[in-house]
Amino acid sequence: MEKYKRILAIIDATHDDQKALKRAVELANKTDASITAFLTIYDFSYEMTTMLSSEEREAMRTSVINDRLQWMNNQVDAISHPGINIDCKVVWHNRPFEQIIEQVLTNGYDIVIKGTHQHDKLKSVIFTPTDWHILRKCPCPVLLVKDHLWPKGGNIIASLNIGSDDKEHQSLNNNITEEAVNLSKLIEANVHLVNSFPGTPINIAIEIPEFNATEYNDSMFKHHQQSMQLHAERFAIKEENTHVMEGLPEDVIEDLSLELDAELVILGTIGRTGLSAALIGNTAEHVIDKLNCDLLALKPDGYVSPLAK
Repeated sequence: MEKYKRILAIIDATHDDQKALKRAVELANKTDASITAFLTIYDFSYEMTTMLSSEEREAMRTSVINDRLQWMNNQVDAISHPGINIDCKVVWHNRPFEQIIEQVLTNGYDIVIKGTHQHDKLKSVIFTPTDWHILRKCPCPVLLVKDHLWPKGGNIIASLNIGSDDKEHQSLNNNITEEAVNLSKLIEANVHLVNSFPGTPINIAIEIPEFNATEYNDSMFKHHQQSMQLHAERFAIKEENTHVMEGLPEDVIEDLSLELDAELVILGTIGRTGLSAALIGNTAEHVIDKLNCDLLALKPDGYVSPLAK
């Protein structure tokens, strides 16, 4: 994975256990990458101190930043990272995702790694607005991690859209599979390909009595299975590691990730933004909401972040 030479690890100011930094070190140990530990901080109360001059307010902000920087250095020192260069950076800003993406655009990071939060009662991962913004708008791969290791012999799931004739989706399928294969060699894991397809539309089955739902589903399954086999052969992936299932992507991927006890799911996001994102949402985001393992999100070739100047 020569591509992962510069890693941006997002520090969580609310926890001492820095899972993103740990995963970054784990990855850097295998790729000889350098790491930037990055934190955005902001306290509106400092902007409301109207009795102070602008110079005094700036001095207060600087004092807070330096305090956080010292804390970050202590966090880095607490994690064993012999031979790995880790720089620490703190920025004062009230929209963390903007600064994270700005760092990528300005400094050319190869991957962003960020920890996720887990709801203690529901035992599920909670994705924050910052997570969603990064997934939609960050031009480089984004790895969202939970607190666990990547053991040898584990499972990586590559989520594909095999049934689409759209060139962008086909290119993204290739990128996702290549990423899965490369990562599997790096961490000695097994690659599984998964593709879902929709079942018979209910309205057709009701309105057209002579419509044969079983034949339709069988035809859809065979089409997707044949396309999956052709795709898998190009990447030397065994047939038993390919999975074609009827259902919604979020349900199919969740079920398979639980069945395989997967360490990582890799999928693509087109990066829809604006009103269409609010009304429709990305398939990737519906999937993400149901996952309880690491997630690597990739953008299609040629993607340009809306934050790029």
